[in-house]
Amino acid sequence: MNILWDFDGTLFDTYPAYTEIVRGVLGDQKISDEEIYLQLKVSFGNAFQHFSLNEDQVKTVRMEARKLRPQDLMPFPEVEHVLKIADKNVIMTHKERDDVLSILSYHNLNGYFTDMVAGDDGFPRKPHTASYEFLHDKHKIDLVIGDRVIDILPAKKLGIRTCLFQNRTPGADYYLSRYKDFNKIIK
Repeated sequence: MNILWDFDGTLFDTYPAYTEIVRGVLGDQKISDEEIYLQLKVSFGNAFQHFSLNEDQVKTVRMEARKLRPQDLMPFPEVEHVLKIADKNVIMTHKERDDVLSILSYHNLNGYFTDMVAGDDGFPRKPHTASYEFLHDKHKIDLVIGDRVIDILPAKKLGIRTCLFQNRTPGADYYLSRYKDFNKIIK
């Protein structure tokens, strides 16, 4: 099975750190961390618009996110189990390539990935299908795993099976709350 993975919120539990960054930019506004987290899980652009962040605030969020150290971002438990059983793993992320490679290397996961399309590779952002088409043509993707609807929309358009991780929004072929259960849902 060849799997296309989203990175943030799917392979690595990054959204708590991103929530903290947005909290710092918003300051003392009476907005809960849960609301920030939920808006970020839709998309960064959605959160920036929802909280009416100006251009300088958006730049600050992006700059602070790039400053996160690999040891501050942990892979989800049992994700390595799924990586091991896949024939091929590829990544499609909006995160910069160097940041992804640094995090994967720090956690000794870089050897599991055959290919990647990163945010600085020039492809349109999700939910555009271009990066998914590129990876699918090259690697014959069987399954796309993501934590947000925008992660699975391109796959649905291309007829690729989808799995939402820690998200029960209707539309995916499979749902996983933890990677330990991967074998139970994917037969």
